[in-house]
Amino acid sequence: MSSVESDVYDIIAEKSAVDRVKLKRDAKLTDLEIESLDVVEIIFAVEEKFDIHVPYNANDQELEFETVGDVIDAVQKLIDEGKPA
Repeated sequence: MSSVESDVYDIIAEKSAVDRVKLKRDAKLTDLEIESLDVVEIIFAVEEKFDIHVPYNANDQELEFETVGDVIDAVQKLIDEGKPA
């Protein structure tokens, strides 16, 4: 597991109150009962932690996060692209 993946798991667990052991790449956010407000808080925390900007609008959903793995992959992609905050 990469450090990015581990950090994202930690952030999701902290912001959503989901037990970290339940977090798997293929776990659907809706199945984990992660609400849209939780997603916004997760995104803010991810942006701060990794100094990136996540182009997410809850009304538009330009980036669609269906699973925990989707969040991890999006974060890794933004880090790799070197997008500044």
